[in-house]
Amino acid sequence: MSAQETEEKKEGWIIYPIGSKPKWPLAIMLGIQQYLTMFGATVLIPFIIGGAIGMPPAQLALLISTMFFASGICTLIQQSPLGNRLPVVQGGTFSFLGPAFAIIGMVAGKKLTGVDVWQIQMQEIAAAVMFASVVEIVLGYTGIIGKVKRLISPITIGPTVAMIGLALFSIGAPWMATNWLISLITLIALILYSQVFSLKSKVFMMFPVLLAILTGWIVAFIGTVTGMISPDNAAYLKPDLIASASWFSFEPMMPFKWGFPDLGSATLWAGTIGMLAGYFASMVESIGDYYACARISEAPVPTEKMISKGLGAEGLGCLIAGILQTGNGTTTYSENIGSIGLTKVASRRVIIAGAIAMLLIPICGKFGASLATLPKPVVGAMFVGLFGMIASVGLSNLQLVNMNNSRNLFIIGLAFFCGLSVPYHFNPMLSANAVPLVWGEAGSIVNTLSNIFQAILTTGMAVTAIVAMILDNLLPGATKADRGLEAWEKDATEEAWEKAEEKWAAMKEGEIR
Repeated sequence: MSAQETEEKKEGWIIYPIGSKPKWPLAIMLGIQQYLTMFGATVLIPFIIGGAIGMPPAQLALLISTMFFASGICTLIQQSPLGNRLPVVQGGTFSFLGPAFAIIGMVAGKKLTGVDVWQIQMQEIAAAVMFASVVEIVLGYTGIIGKVKRLISPITIGPTVAMIGLALFSIGAPWMATNWLISLITLIALILYSQVFSLKSKVFMMFPVLLAILTGWIVAFIGTVTGMISPDNAAYLKPDLIASASWFSFEPMMPFKWGFPDLGSATLWAGTIGMLAGYFASMVESIGDYYACARISEAPVPTEKMISKGLGAEGLGCLIAGILQTGNGTTTYSENIGSIGLTKVASRRVIIAGAIAMLLIPICGKFGASLATLPKPVVGAMFVGLFGMIASVGLSNLQLVNMNNSRNLFIIGLAFFCGLSVPYHFNPMLSANAVPLVWGEAGSIVNTLSNIFQAILTTGMAVTAIVAMILDNLLPGATKADRGLEAWEKDATEEAWEKAEEKWAAMKEGEIR
């Protein structure tokens, strides 16, 4: 095969590239599919926060709807001139859970009486997210954070993106194990739809994830109706959730729905500083996501300006999430990047259509409640397929690196091992023998610093990125070509993106490449 034929074959892999314009009905369906892949995390984070503070069930349902609404707004910001305009979906992040738990503990330690403590906790978490977001906004839109790109090579990005895919390895199979039959049917369906049936059918080519989810969902429904699945099983569908939900509610879009925070609270400002650790981990992960998204979309490498604008937009999204009181911030979702690899659809129009749908879905309470019946084993199967795809995308960055160089192999191996091992020493949720960092009294500066280091050391991709970046920039023994920088820098230019945008603009509406 000639070099030209090889290039043509490569360019034909993504059927709807970033700048393409599928017809709107199709774009809406594809957009909803993108959001279904991230549904598990979008619902799980409110459940974790709501459960930790003892939030009433009706308010927990509102919190879930609020998270979806915020996700839609923040995604649209990222697709606007304020963002990097990569086909990425914005949503809640696990990086903020550690600092949030610290704030919950500090408020609980006050032993308040005569008030709903959970509301105070929600107020202070939201305020910490808002105030800390200013740091990310400034670092992003001033271009400071984009300069970090000069310190990053494929040796850093490869393991970091791979760690994003591997970060939830402890959830995949355990969630599938809640009902092996349903989860295996879903996973097998995903494999067949995306890798076999897609070769002969356009429907399976573009909707393998959605069809796999529906397959698992329908089987679970049949099992529930026939009584084959018991009510205490994770695959059991709960129709009462839909029956009790209202038809319409505009509460998800209300700011400060659980009260305005006390700006003079000492725990609020200590929590804000601690929340910066979550922002650091989130920014590291997002930079890796930008590279992964561009690569899997067959687009040029993100430029410094794109990275800066992307993180600035994420900071702005976190500010909005704090105002809406989601109990969390927003960041780039890795799930939808894996979905791009399976569906071969990277269109901005699709992401915009999905975001608009997420603004409307929370208003219709019963539709949102219907989505809330998505069985846990189905979500687990999706995690296995999609996060596995992200891990492989990260590893594909290493093809630009000289893997015969022992120095490069040493850095990559050490970064991987540290990213997997270090969190086990500091995170009690991963190991019963973990030793979390707890310095000083609650609310003190020393205690706040320990919370920051604790959040970083328990985030695998942050540890991996820090180790790889430091060693790759300090250890001798490799040229720019060996580190993969020559191939990268050639493509990471404004000119490369202008040419790509011109090529996409020449496509007709609905045209498949």
